[in-house]
Amino acid sequence: MWKWKKDKGDEFPAQNETIRDIMKQLKQSKDFVTYPIDGETKCVLVYFKTMVEPKIINDRILPALKQNALHSLEEMKDIISVEGLTVTDDINDFRQRVMQGHVIVQMKENDKKFLTIPAVIAEKREVSIPEVEFSVVGPKEAFVESLDTNINLVRKRLTLPQLMVKELSIGKMTKTRVAILFVDGIANKENVNTVMQRLGDIEYDQINDSSYITQMIADNSNSPFPQLLDTERPDRVTGSLVEGKIAILVDGSPHALTCPTTVVEFFSASDDYFLPWHLASAFRVIRLFAVIFSVLSTPLYVAILTYHHEMIPQDLLATIVSSRADIPFPPILEVIVLELTIELLREAGARLPTKVGQTIGIVGGIVIGTAAVEAGLTSNVLLIIVALGALASFTTPVYQIGNTIRLVRFPFLIGAQLWGLVGVSMVMAFFIAHLIRLQSIGRPFFAPIYPLRFRDLKDAFIRLPFNKQSKRPIQTRPVDSNRFNQKRANEKRDVDE
Repeated sequence: MWKWKKDKGDEFPAQNETIRDIMKQLKQSKDFVTYPIDGETKCVLVYFKTMVEPKIINDRILPALKQNALHSLEEMKDIISVEGLTVTDDINDFRQRVMQGHVIVQMKENDKKFLTIPAVIAEKREVSIPEVEFSVVGPKEAFVESLDTNINLVRKRLTLPQLMVKELSIGKMTKTRVAILFVDGIANKENVNTVMQRLGDIEYDQINDSSYITQMIADNSNSPFPQLLDTERPDRVTGSLVEGKIAILVDGSPHALTCPTTVVEFFSASDDYFLPWHLASAFRVIRLFAVIFSVLSTPLYVAILTYHHEMIPQDLLATIVSSRADIPFPPILEVIVLELTIELLREAGARLPTKVGQTIGIVGGIVIGTAAVEAGLTSNVLLIIVALGALASFTTPVYQIGNTIRLVRFPFLIGAQLWGLVGVSMVMAFFIAHLIRLQSIGRPFFAPIYPLRFRDLKDAFIRLPFNKQSKRPIQTRPVDSNRFNQKRANEKRDVDE
């Protein structure tokens, strides 16, 4: 079993450094303030004026210090009406707290003992609607960059005393706050310890977003498949926590990570749980077929035209031959040029401002596609196939897996050019073997397909009614596998019975 630990010597400061040395360095910054108070209470306040809230200093700290005769830090702690005051002599606390927006109070400048007062400026973005995982029905709230606000959004939906929040500070220079959320009594302790261990073992100077965490604690960092689910929806995180999964929130990131996860979870949208089960199941199946079509459409085109002409029906063969009659390039080169053009349009649309990006994507695709066909550089049949493949790839509800599908298509093209359908089959076997070996926080990533778990298939390729899902997924190894009493859920009684 993994157990979280923190090795000694992980702190960024040099050994034998004193408060005097830190103060000398901080005073070189223009926004650093040293404010002495000479009155009945004699002390020194030090802080960064760009990081503290002036109202807290002017309304709570200064009046308490100037209107009372205080002779020790403990007396100040008792009289200043601010939460989270701490008296300590830890030099690491001095550096970390002042850099996080705390006001430091010393009886004399460079004293070893000091009082820390939280006074951070509460600048944060308002909770808005999801932009990446937008849903037509259901909640319209998304995470923001404030860790405390994000935890509030989760606790508001999961009002349980068993909801545990553990916090770490990661990044030798940024000291980023990272919160680990799980439901005690449901989440497997081994999964929790594994996540805590891997987060505690991260060696990096800065953590600016949750995507850093994804790359650093993944079981196989060389795999193109994401092994932690990235989401911006609090309702999706709440659903994962109830299933026995673990959520990771990073201060400064509007996205949460949930683990362990499975490959089929990346193809389920939030709308699937807000619609009737038969509609949700139909849309999920359509989504899966769209992804398969997006990956295999152009490789099959290359394989069949290069090696397997006999597979083309006679009525369709004449159309394909006439469309390729004046094309000077082999199918593989024709496909690669069009695929790269689609990728260029995607990147251009994503990097440009929103309104300009939409115009580039639509107008650019129409103009370039029409010009390529008229110039005889590509066939109109292939243009339709590539356009449908690109459209099908947009059906993935999770952005991460969409990027993976864009990349996976090219190995299939190479296999189709080298060995035809045999090459496509070989590449497919390679990816299936890779998915079977892949793990998410030590749990099978290809579940419930392999290992085959019939119970978890109730919410995999299709979604059965809620009253049929009385058990939590086996993949998370929950402590309590029962979600509700299925017998009572199936009973439908009227009021007068």
